[in-house]
Amino acid sequence: MPHYNVLFLCTGNSARSIMAEAIMNRKGHPNFTAFSAGSHPTGVVRPEALHQLNKAGLDVTAARSKSWEEFSKPDAPHLSFVFTVCDNAANEVCPIWPGQPMTAHWGIPDPAAVQGNAEEIDRAFSQAFQTLDRRISLFLSLPLGILDSFAIQEQINKIGKQ
Repeated sequence: MPHYNVLFLCTGNSARSIMAEAIMNRKGHPNFTAFSAGSHPTGVVRPEALHQLNKAGLDVTAARSKSWEEFSKPDAPHLSFVFTVCDNAANEVCPIWPGQPMTAHWGIPDPAAVQGNAEEIDRAFSQAFQTLDRRISLFLSLPLGILDSFAIQEQINKIGKQ
C-alpha cells in the first residue's frame, strides 16, 4: 500500500484538528502520516483536547498549534488528503496545496464554544473525539489502492456527513 500524508485543518488548530492528527497517526500507522494546522492558529492546544487524547492512550508530545502556511511551502510534505474539520475553515480561501491533494469537509461542532459546567464541556470534547475517531476509521477502511480518484472523492465526502 502506498504511503499517504493527511492534513487536518481548523481555524485555531487547538482541538478538533489536533485530535484528528493524533487519531490518524495511531490508527493509520504505518501507511498514513497525519498533520494538523490552522488558518489562524491560537498557538495553544486546548487542555480538554489533550485530556481526550490521554484518555485514549494517544501520544500528545508532538501536539502543537501551527499555521497552515507550514504545509504550503515547497519543502512541505506532499499531501494526499486535506480535510477541514470546522465550519470556519471550510469557508476560508485555502492555499493552493502542492500536488493538488483530495479535499473534503468533515465539519464538527466546536467543543471549545460550548459553555457550561465541566461535565458539559468534557462531553462536547468527547463527542468531537468520537466523531473524528469514527470518520477516520471509515476512511481507513476504504480500499484506496483499487478505487479511482472520483470514487475516493465521493467516499470521503460521504464520510464527512456521517
